[in-house]
Amino acid sequence: MGLASKPRAARRAAAVDPQVVKLGRLMLAQAPELGKQMAEVLCREIDAYRDGGLVTRDQVAESCSANVSFIFHALADDADVEVAPAERTGTERALAGVPLPAVMTAYRIGFRFMWERTLATARAEGIPTDSILDATARVFFAQETFTDAMSDAYRQQLTTQMLEREEERSALVEALLLGRMSGAHSLWEVAELLRLPTVGPYVVVAAELPAIGRVGLPAIENKLGARDIRSAWRLLPDLQAGIAHLRNPAPGGTLGTLVEVLGHAATARVGISPPFQELSETSGALRFARVALRGKRSGNSLVTVFDGTPLAVAAVSAPEIMGKIKSALLRRVDELPAQERDVLLLTFGAWLQAGGSANDTAAQIYCHPNTVRHRLRRIEELTGRSLSRPTDLAELCLAFEIDRHLPA
Repeated sequence: MGLASKPRAARRAAAVDPQVVKLGRLMLAQAPELGKQMAEVLCREIDAYRDGGLVTRDQVAESCSANVSFIFHALADDADVEVAPAERTGTERALAGVPLPAVMTAYRIGFRFMWERTLATARAEGIPTDSILDATARVFFAQETFTDAMSDAYRQQLTTQMLEREEERSALVEALLLGRMSGAHSLWEVAELLRLPTVGPYVVVAAELPAIGRVGLPAIENKLGARDIRSAWRLLPDLQAGIAHLRNPAPGGTLGTLVEVLGHAATARVGISPPFQELSETSGALRFARVALRGKRSGNSLVTVFDGTPLAVAAVSAPEIMGKIKSALLRRVDELPAQERDVLLLTFGAWLQAGGSANDTAAQIYCHPNTVRHRLRRIEELTGRSLSRPTDLAELCLAFEIDRHLPA
């Protein structure tokens, strides 16, 4: 593609000086050797080219020869500068991992070398000063044009690579979440590709989608990264799901920070799994995150953390069976008016947290201890279970957890 087809293209308004054409043809004859000499200079002065690890000396020489040949063709033939070699160089250097500043420096050194050789040839051939100035202007125009084309191609290739890496990361996240890991990558390699530490604890986060194609946690990876929490995400058909690493899983540690950031970012409900240690446990953790997402909310927060206690895990392990158990135990409680039912279950939950103390429960929920005792007796009457009998209490505790975690 020539410059004539680019926005920055600029055709020359006047015919080229015959002396410039002559100089272009003289330099064109030297182009192969000049390219090799230029490559020697670059490999000597540019760190990224010196050891041949990223780009070999032959590759540098090939690029130099192509660039100078096209420039001298433009001088000799009164043609527009063709930027294809520069675009190819930019793409190849991006693929090789050569830093863009190093490539820009190479272009600056290379064009200076070419201009010095062109100037020496012009003087040796007796080219008039005005013609030399014209040729110099054209060389500098070519330098700017080539450098722009190279850097544009470099950045475009870098963007393509980043998108490909993000697609690969997203696919790996989905494979972990759905338990579909193949033998192509070890879990250690997966952690490296996802830019996650290789050892937990991790949690899975599941967020509702506010609408089809819209995420519930916009720009969440960057927001968590700003708080030093590494994560990787995938948009599933019904959820936005991610794996986050916790340096400190305590509620007041990284988990607390995670909940805080998610709470500020969330536009829909969010569930968080209990912490787990191995990435192989991710698919199971997603199920717990889904349960937390779809369970009953406590308070106004959109974020719910699955507590991971044995009773809670048992309550969600077999939803159909657990639903029948809850129905058998709490059927009469569920038949009460919603407000009365909620008060009884709130009191029972507070009583459990208070270790069975009516006085502590009363202080927690702001009522009289006798009111607590009355509500607990109502639960015993409605369920046919005694809170003083360990087996009965265990059944009621399980029913309470089922009610908390499974949707009605």
